[in-house]
Amino acid sequence: MLARLRGATLDLAPLRESPAYRRLLLGDAVSVVGTQVTMVAVPIQVYAQTRSAAAVGLVGLAGLVPLIVFGLYGGAIADAVDRRRLVLVTTVGQLLLSLVLVAQAVAGLGSTLLLYAVVAGQAAIFAVDSPARQALVPRLLPAALLPAANALKQVEFNLGVTIGPLLAGVLVARFGYEAAYALDVLSFLVAVAAVRGLPAMPPAGGGRRAGVSSVLEGLAFLRTRQVLLMTFVVDLVAMVFAMPRALFPALAEQVYGGGPQTAGMLYSALAAGALVGALFSGWFGRVHRHGVAVLAAIAAWGLSVTLFGLTDVLWLGLLCLAGAGMADMVSAVFRIAILQAAAPDEMRGRLGGVFIVVVAGGPRLGDVRAGGGAELVGLQGASVAGGLAVLGITGVVAATARGFRSYDARQPPR
Repeated sequence: MLARLRGATLDLAPLRESPAYRRLLLGDAVSVVGTQVTMVAVPIQVYAQTRSAAAVGLVGLAGLVPLIVFGLYGGAIADAVDRRRLVLVTTVGQLLLSLVLVAQAVAGLGSTLLLYAVVAGQAAIFAVDSPARQALVPRLLPAALLPAANALKQVEFNLGVTIGPLLAGVLVARFGYEAAYALDVLSFLVAVAAVRGLPAMPPAGGGRRAGVSSVLEGLAFLRTRQVLLMTFVVDLVAMVFAMPRALFPALAEQVYGGGPQTAGMLYSALAAGALVGALFSGWFGRVHRHGVAVLAAIAAWGLSVTLFGLTDVLWLGLLCLAGAGMADMVSAVFRIAILQAAAPDEMRGRLGGVFIVVVAGGPRLGDVRAGGGAELVGLQGASVAGGLAVLGITGVVAATARGFRSYDARQPPR
């Protein structure tokens, strides 16, 4: 029994294998906390200024276009330059935008448009940063350790997403928005120090010049790889139709009778579930049918969001969100492993750009859908309708995408 428990717990081999990977993960862990504080504080501030769930949904829309444009082009940049240097530049840029948020809060400007503008800038920089950062990992670790590394990343990320929203609720309620945004500034200082300690990592073969032709080449490659393409499609389905986070500030007040701290609990619940699942992810390395694992996880996400919309009891709602977060974590680990194993190094930046457009753009579209849906069918109805849509569409994908269902990590297509 003890041996089985050890086999199910988190695999720490990537940390032992690569000190550089360990350094990268540590820097990311600190910056994620600060980033999540900001990602919760901004919609709470927007709701306080507008009293509108639809306006909160527009926070996601504000970053969508920069995310798409800079995600695709940022992936091309990551395949053209030293990825370590690029990540250093983008991290400094994110720090400067956090300083703008501090300044507007201290000045008491009350400008929702300024908040939207900063969110757009953050999305643009993040879209350039993420493909380069993701392309670093396969260079630091052997392929056999990628699922374990992705599980560790999920622990790091979801620990930050659990702690960050709770901190945001406390900081906003007790000290104001400026305190929340100041914490983000400090976290980026730590991230800059961590990235500076990494070795140089230019793309394999020296890379090629970034430009429209490079972006189109990456998209053309993706069209010929059905398995890679489906990892993006199924995640879009899950996030666009059933991401409920734009509803959290209004649900906290109107359904659960709380305020910013209750909203912080709702944001944290998704990450808490993902964190618990990641801590017991030792079995991931024994799963070879990654496509089946992704489909099952997305179906579980849709079911959990549906159940969340059916309850007005806070602890039950938090439990449903935790289940959704656990399912999303499983989907993310195996989708990333498919992308890392089935994509050549010279394409990883561009495909990582598409990945970030999907994984960050999808939830933003989901925010717009949820906010608009709440105006039509109510706060809880918007969650139920979205979750049911995911269940139906995932069933269709499972029945028709044979290549994705049969994907075996032991023989990834090239």
